[in-house]
Amino acid sequence: MAAAGIDIKKLTSLTAAVAVIEIIAALVGSHLSVHSLIVTGAARCCQILAISLVLFATDGNLSTIGIRMSTVKRGLKRGVLWSVGFGLAAALAAIFIYSAGKDPSALLRGHLPARTLHVVLLFVVGGIIGPIAEETFFRGVVYGFFRRWGVLPALLISTGVFVAVHLLFGPMQGFAIIQAIGGVVFAVSYELEKNLMVPITIHCLGNIALFTLPLLG
Repeated sequence: MAAAGIDIKKLTSLTAAVAVIEIIAALVGSHLSVHSLIVTGAARCCQILAISLVLFATDGNLSTIGIRMSTVKRGLKRGVLWSVGFGLAAALAAIFIYSAGKDPSALLRGHLPARTLHVVLLFVVGGIIGPIAEETFFRGVVYGFFRRWGVLPALLISTGVFVAVHLLFGPMQGFAIIQAIGGVVFAVSYELEKNLMVPITIHCLGNIALFTLPLLG
């Protein structure tokens, strides 16, 4: 697949860039009275930009991580179809859990910010910007590098790193199971579709759905 073009040099430089931006964001956030979502959104935008600039400088395009302008529209459509299938599977799982006498909402229970502006920021940053940045790095870069040793190692490592980072630094540490399932789905969809827009779309729609649940309760 196209993402096999991620070599050790790119992996190292891109990981370093993402880490440095994350550290700077943490330092800035601790010294300025700015909402954490704004800082996070700015950091994710910078990470997307940094990865894109490095790849454009070395390859002249983003095809190395499975992004081509000619297939963006198709990737979005395929991502929606995957999301529908994923949603139906989640609904069936919820029914099974409920029939077993347990509350499936306990796995998905979250809390929205009190202020409307912060809710909007959550949907924009957590539902759009964050997923784009995460899929660009975890699937485009990390999965792309380890794919040279096969699908299973790439899937396990990229998903493991994805979950570990969220457990250590994410705002939703209690969602490890959901993140693990999501990581597998994102990786499998990327492998089968050869298009990073597919897992990006699934991730965005999945997060938006999770954030919407508390509004329905």
